[in-house]
Amino acid sequence: MFYYIGNFLREFGLPGAGLFNYITFRAALAVITSLIIAAVYGGKLVAFLKQKQIGETIRDLGLENQQHKEGTPTMGGLIIIAAILIPTLLFAQLHNIYIILMIATTVLMGTIGFIDDYIKVFKKHKEGLAGKFKILGQVTLGLIVGIAMWAHPDIVIRNTTPEASLLTANNSIEITEERHLDIKSSQTNIPFFKNNEGDYKTLLFFLNDELASKWSWVVFIFITVFIVCAVSNGANLTDGLDGLATGASAIAGVTLAILAYLSGNIVYSTYLNIFYIPYSGELVIFIAAFIGALIGFLWYNSYPAQVFMGDTGSLTIGGIIAVFAILIRKELLIPTLCGIFLIETVSVLIQRYYFKFTRIKFGEGKRIFLMSPLHHHYQKKGIPESKIVTRFWIIGLLLAVVTVLTLKIR
Repeated sequence: MFYYIGNFLREFGLPGAGLFNYITFRAALAVITSLIIAAVYGGKLVAFLKQKQIGETIRDLGLENQQHKEGTPTMGGLIIIAAILIPTLLFAQLHNIYIILMIATTVLMGTIGFIDDYIKVFKKHKEGLAGKFKILGQVTLGLIVGIAMWAHPDIVIRNTTPEASLLTANNSIEITEERHLDIKSSQTNIPFFKNNEGDYKTLLFFLNDELASKWSWVVFIFITVFIVCAVSNGANLTDGLDGLATGASAIAGVTLAILAYLSGNIVYSTYLNIFYIPYSGELVIFIAAFIGALIGFLWYNSYPAQVFMGDTGSLTIGGIIAVFAILIRKELLIPTLCGIFLIETVSVLIQRYYFKFTRIKFGEGKRIFLMSPLHHHYQKKGIPESKIVTRFWIIGLLLAVVTVLTLKIR
């Protein structure tokens, strides 16, 4: 909103109105606004949830201090969603397709998570929304994003090439203009490789080049759906200790902000040899609001938590991270950037399938971890919850640094 107001006032020569054209200025306002909304109004929501006795029901897993969390308000993800959407609506270009997709992601995943929490809290069904409906919502989001990226004319990769003209006076060449070519492509950045450009059509190696190019969008959409499902569920599994998912997601958000700013700036993207993605710089405003919302929520969610985000929050932040990375063509960095989510998810899969395998082979199921996800394993070993969370944050920070370094390490 303020972007359009600023442009309107600038026509009348109002001093300072032009500031709203700068992404960095609007991003700074977005992070401040979201932080204030989450920190100030979050407290009021916590009080409201307590008053309405909208508390978490804790299963007895034999973990230390577990029962102390009984009755802690949940559905705090509503704080995060509000603190993301309000600054985005205030400071972003609302006609920008990237912003539209991120708003749609937040609303859709937030709705799925809210329904799940509502069933758990008000209907007293511990399992919440059936898994097939969660997956259906995630697949729907993946399809929307994948199809939009393939079909919308503004979602392109821009190749900028200089045009030269010969100067007959001294037989030298002077650059007279710069032309650009917008490409609708299934290309993406591949980390650690010298030429870091890859194309999903290479997965259709059994087809000729023409058919592979024609049907590469199917592969692209399939991968988009898979990433959305994987990351959103990974964030959900990680949300098991006070502040763990919140802090890890905030670290990932800062990293994505850096990547989005570089990808949306033609100078930096050319220097770093990554795709220049027109109009994607606007995503920095959204991710700034995301970071501020998580930091503000951490005020109440850090140990000992006054409120839990619930699936309303965890599914939303997972979906946001997944879609954001896909939009800036950095989805192949997710295993590194979201290494915490990956480790937590893999620990659950290993535990489950190893138990099934040993039960079939030996007649008795065996476990690799004391409990999964992995953070519960360390709890069972007697490590304090706050120390586990801090150590996971440190690992997340190291992974974030490695993610940024992949821009130069090839």
